[in-house]
Parts: sequence; C-alpha cells; structure tokens
Amino acid sequence: MASRSLNLYTGITNNIYRRALEHKGGEVEGFTKKYHIDRLVYYETFKYVRDAIRREKQIKSWTRAKRLALTKSTNPTWQDLAEDWGKPVKLQIPRFARDDSSRETNDPNNSAHLERKITED
Repeated sequence: MASRSLNLYTGITNNIYRRALEHKGGEVEGFTKKYHIDRLVYYETFKYVRDAIRREKQIKSWTRAKRLALTKSTNPTWQDLAEDWGKPVKLQIPRFARDDSSRETNDPNNSAHLERKITED
C-alpha cells in the first residue's frame, strides 16, 4: 500500500479485497491512517501463510529504494490496483444478447427493419 506522496506500507492479509477497502475507508488506525496510505500499488499471493510472512519480513528489511524499485517493476505509473473496488458496477448487455427487435429505428441496417422489408415484398 502507498500514499500519493509515496509513503509505503507492507503487510499481509487473508482477504486483500476487504483489507484494501478498510485502508481506503480510513478504518485501519495507526500508520496507514496517519499518512493516508490507501492505494494498493503492489501485491503478491501465497498458498501458505508462513511463505507470506517470510516474504513480508524480507521486503520490510529492504531499503526504501529497493521497495520502490519492486513496485515500479510491475506498476511503473503507481496506479491504484484497487481503485474501483467496492464501487457499484453498471452491467452492460452485449449487443448480440439484446432483444432490440421491439425498438423502432431508422437504421436501414437494423435486422428487424430488414426482416419487415423482406416479408412485405
């Protein structure tokens, strides 16, 4: 996690979605809330928690420059990877799946229009 001014936080969780939203909502007291660390800029996944803890300790022991380089290697623009998490999603029905035949149109390429034209002849 990072702030806009590139303060960094490294931690582990068993639910990255929930944890990212907690940081974004300012629900995590302490360092991350004080420095407005609310942007997910890098993450790794592990099958076993002991491997995640080992990696967390390794990254925390690195210099700041090395941690910045790690993030830049996969996210050079520091985009918030969880930017849209928790926001409502507007579902869009693909055009081929819609039932548009009941809608009037002046488009001569519309298939419903073409069918009427063919049956009238």
